[in-house]
Amino acid sequence: MTDQITVSIDGMGGDNAPDMIVGGLDLAVKKIGNVRFLLFGDEAKLSPLLAQYPAVAAVCEIRHTTDIVTNDDKPTAALRSGKNSSMRLAIDAVKDGEASAVISAGNTGALMAMATIVLRMIPGISRPAIAASFPSQTGECLMLDLGANIECDAENLVQFAVMGEVYARNVLGMSEPSIGILNVGVEVLKGNESVKKAAQILQNSNLPVKFYGFVEGDDIGKGTVDVIVTDGFTGNIALKTAEGTARMFAYYLRDALTSSIFSKLGAIIAKGAIDRFRNHFDPRRYNGAMLLGANGVCVKSHGGTDAIGFANAVEVGVNLVRRNVTELIKEDLAHLMADDLEQPSKTAAE
Repeated sequence: MTDQITVSIDGMGGDNAPDMIVGGLDLAVKKIGNVRFLLFGDEAKLSPLLAQYPAVAAVCEIRHTTDIVTNDDKPTAALRSGKNSSMRLAIDAVKDGEASAVISAGNTGALMAMATIVLRMIPGISRPAIAASFPSQTGECLMLDLGANIECDAENLVQFAVMGEVYARNVLGMSEPSIGILNVGVEVLKGNESVKKAAQILQNSNLPVKFYGFVEGDDIGKGTVDVIVTDGFTGNIALKTAEGTARMFAYYLRDALTSSIFSKLGAIIAKGAIDRFRNHFDPRRYNGAMLLGANGVCVKSHGGTDAIGFANAVEVGVNLVRRNVTELIKEDLAHLMADDLEQPSKTAAE
């Protein structure tokens, strides 16, 4: 039996909170088991919902607050005025040792700012990165950063590579994950100075990682590498493009399968295959992005998800705790910091 894990929940974050939150917790507790929740939010709204879900009510403690961080709040404003918000109190519970992970579907910028200030960064990591998995032809791959940092230097990208490799190996179960840096071409001379220098550092480092080199946008779906490293500006565009493409494909598939009596009959015959296809590309399966680099487990759920998606985000958080990912990142980062990373830059300067 695994030890019971306490997870801190921002009960008011997300487009469909708190109904989606409580429904997701009910699904999560039945799937994960041996978990309890600290649920932060308006007790007047949360208590009636918990009454509908006895399984989660039995392992859930409400921490009352009526303060909420809205999607329109700027991170700086949330830091100043949101100290008693459901998001901030949920993060504080991790800092104070009451919980091992925090899950929120609320304002991404505010969550990143609060987690960075409250939990602080892992020593040696200068910026956090949002990491999430994507479906690919070979299974799935991990991409980071997906929006935490608009601009990144070579050092940031190298740190993202280290954290991504640890995540892929310990959470996604990849024995020797390969790493690629997203670029406008695979040739070594292409790209800006940050990506070229980061590739040079990873190529010459003694860190035990499998560095592939540069990859392009179409390599994401191909599954050319297991971990794709990029800045938050590019990563967020790639994420939203992939989500939009998936929705467009689903729209046209549904339209084609309902356009005539014969297509409807074909859809009935192929229902099993269609269901497998739909499940594989269901974005709810991949919901739950960890804020890698924070000195504690913080998971961002998509704000517009439903109970199934939020349950998956909770499962991501629990798995991160059980596999001790934060400590493993610290260990691998220590190897990186001990390595002589100055030599590649000196060679380039010469």
